[in-house]
Amino acid sequence: MKRADFTLIHDWVPEGAHILDLACGDGTLLAALARDKQVTGYGLEIDPDGITSCIARGVNVIEQNLDEGLANFEDNACDIVIMTQALQALRRPDLMMDEMLRVAGECIITFPNFAYWRHRAYLGFKGYMPVSKSLPHAWYDTPNIHLSTFNDFERLCSDKGLIIVDRAVGIGDHEGHWTSRLWPNLFGEIAIFRVSRGQ
Repeated sequence: MKRADFTLIHDWVPEGAHILDLACGDGTLLAALARDKQVTGYGLEIDPDGITSCIARGVNVIEQNLDEGLANFEDNACDIVIMTQALQALRRPDLMMDEMLRVAGECIITFPNFAYWRHRAYLGFKGYMPVSKSLPHAWYDTPNIHLSTFNDFERLCSDKGLIIVDRAVGIGDHEGHWTSRLWPNLFGEIAIFRVSRGQ
């Protein structure tokens, strides 16, 4: 696992947890958690190649479009719901967060931080929408329809009365240094949040 968000999530997930991994891709994270922490659960994925890779890894996977919600899962069906690098591609990220915290008391969410200083500089100096490792698509073919920042996400959590249990910063394939922890909205490339329901 080279991705900074995967490493942190691996640390945050407790031993033996029952999880749901939304937009699980090729199942890398779920396979590692099952191997290292005896985690059980399911991945949801829409891409046929991702589903094939999950099956090859022995990961339980369900083909599902996340924009249609999680109605096939009961309240409190899992300990944790995870979504890495997909929240920004959904039609209604706010409603998906409600669904995630209905299915589990806690969720872990990661997304690219559009306010990262390199993105700001790219837009400011070049005059084009930024293209980077965390935002690899051009404006016209990107799956990302809701670009947001650390501040935007924290405001959404506050508006919904949610509790931010933990927060971390990723830069490329490693965890951020002290500047990104002090000023995550400016120096954090990847936002990593652990959120629970409010009282």
